[in-house]
Amino acid sequence: MTNPLSTALPRPRSGAGSGLRIGVLALQGDFREHLRAVEAAGATGIGIRRPAELEDLDGIIIPGGESTTIDKLARAFDLADPLRQRIADGLPVYGSCAGMILLAHDIADPATDLAGNPQQTFGGLDITVRRNAFGRQRESFETDLDFKGLDFSATEEGVAPVHAVFIRGPWVERVGPGVEVLAQVEPADPVHASHAAHLQGTARIVAVRSGHLLATSFHPEVTGEKRVHELFIRMIRGEA
Repeated sequence: MTNPLSTALPRPRSGAGSGLRIGVLALQGDFREHLRAVEAAGATGIGIRRPAELEDLDGIIIPGGESTTIDKLARAFDLADPLRQRIADGLPVYGSCAGMILLAHDIADPATDLAGNPQQTFGGLDITVRRNAFGRQRESFETDLDFKGLDFSATEEGVAPVHAVFIRGPWVERVGPGVEVLAQVEPADPVHASHAAHLQGTARIVAVRSGHLLATSFHPEVTGEKRVHELFIRMIRGEA
């Protein structure tokens, strides 16, 4: 059966992602924006709602949204265990915001269901995250970040910062061996001055990479920032 989320989007154009099939977990959240982003890069975007749709993917994106809802729906749709296995087998994955939470081994403040059971993750990244770390919806903010790994976008002026939008974003409180920190929000950043109480004088990790896994606390798919998705595509191709 043809996936309507894929056929509703324009045909892939030539570009960095040409020839790749990249899935986007389409259970809840801003999956449509990620589908548009991968299609804009030339890849074929596939909305993923069923275990069978995990086959023949070159990579998958776990979008922003409600991490607890995505967790529950993934289990209800029998996607959680197959996706967990695909990640363990080496499928490249990019998680943004809620996706970062769902890729983490540990959550510092997990939500619990009515029976007191903590939310589950797909795992893969040896990190500990804190949900809603920068505050609630009304405390959303934007800032510019120095982001490692984007040398492919360098001009004569160097590598431009990434303009990042944080919407109830998590941050990373612990990174394990083999996890590279790509970006941090600094407490001295004037754009972030209203959030100084949350930062408590400490830089907060908001982007990490470990092997074939990439995660950000922010949403490049909503700002037109294409380089994070291009980095993911380069990771899939073994070029980064």
